[in-house]
Amino acid sequence: MDVDNGLGCRMGRVEQMIRYAYWNTGSRGIVIGLSGGIDSAVAAAFCCRAVGPAHVLGLSLPTSVSNPDDIRDAGKLCDLLKMSHEVISIDPLLDAYRSLPGFLETPYLLGNLMARIRMATLYYHANRDNRIVCGTSNRSEYLVGYCTKYGDNAADIQPLLHLYKTDVYVVARELGIPEPIMKKVPSAGLWEGQSDEKEIGLTYAEIDTSLKSLEKQQWLARTPTEEKVLALVKKSEHKRQPAPNLLAVCPE
Repeated sequence: MDVDNGLGCRMGRVEQMIRYAYWNTGSRGIVIGLSGGIDSAVAAAFCCRAVGPAHVLGLSLPTSVSNPDDIRDAGKLCDLLKMSHEVISIDPLLDAYRSLPGFLETPYLLGNLMARIRMATLYYHANRDNRIVCGTSNRSEYLVGYCTKYGDNAADIQPLLHLYKTDVYVVARELGIPEPIMKKVPSAGLWEGQSDEKEIGLTYAEIDTSLKSLEKQQWLARTPTEEKVLALVKKSEHKRQPAPNLLAVCPE
């Protein structure tokens, strides 16, 4: 998406998409997970613009390793947008999983578990209140697979999925997202000091430049960085595809 070309029109299309899903499902509201980061902030702002802040609930779902500044930033954002905000620790749910026989705790396993617990919590509130769940995935992370299957990539609507990470910042500035959120180092908050770019091994600028080039080049890599990005895209393809099945070839 070229956000510099017809930005207002394109932002309007996002809001129309949200309103259509909201009306078409007969829901009474939207629920969104707020991490205190830029992606969830922009997605929340879109939802508030589309259906009104009275119909949007933001949930912050921290653990003991979460940065308190993230929760404060999420709260300030909700005050700015005039939407509801609740903070619910998922530590008790994590502790329940720790009681499972054979439970093994590694950063990878725990990070995926956190993402799935958070999404289950969002859907619980959606089911309870007849809401739809708004996702916060951007195009960059979606294509390289930096998301958890049935965790943060599960949602009823995805207003940012057409935006590269670097484009999200352009839209965020247009929407008036607070500077502390704009300047924050992107992090999933899975452990203390965790950084998205360090975990991926590439900066978002490198990822976005490579993805744009690869798409123009019919997904043929021409540089070492493009090779790395293409490898991530191929490895994570299963996250973007429906589960394999034989329904189409074995009709009743």
